[in-house]
Amino acid sequence: MASSSGNSSTPTQNSGSEGDLQVLMDQRKRKRMQSNRESARRSRMRKQKHLDDLMGQVTQLSKDNNQILTSINITNQHFMNVEAENSILRAQVVELSQRLDSLNGILNFINTTNSVGGLYSTHQDTTAAAASADSFMNPLNLLYHNQPIMASAVDMFHY
Repeated sequence: MASSSGNSSTPTQNSGSEGDLQVLMDQRKRKRMQSNRESARRSRMRKQKHLDDLMGQVTQLSKDNNQILTSINITNQHFMNVEAENSILRAQVVELSQRLDSLNGILNFINTTNSVGGLYSTHQDTTAAAASADSFMNPLNLLYHNQPIMASAVDMFHY
């Protein structure tokens, strides 16, 4: 009987140790599952933080982009204003150059007329001509400063 009781106690011990092994494996499985859940939760949190960081970057870059676009628009407007002012100044340069050429032509005419008439003129005529030339050259004596000078050969030679 001793051998039969040994046989009967061995399956009981085997089933008991198998049960303990099964419980141990279940505990390890639950522990792994819990660890995996925790790892997945941390991964989701990292992913969400990264997504939030990227959204913050998008917001900041959008603000920067809008500021740059505003700056470009202001600079373009300033450039267009400067270009318009340059066009006006170029037109004024052309007009003033033409006026200067015209005035130089008149002065040359007056000087040649005075030198030709100087042989026959008196001292009073010379003094009057000089006073006339001085008043002509003084810009404060001009009535209309911005009026174009219109002269033709017909108006200059009456004799």
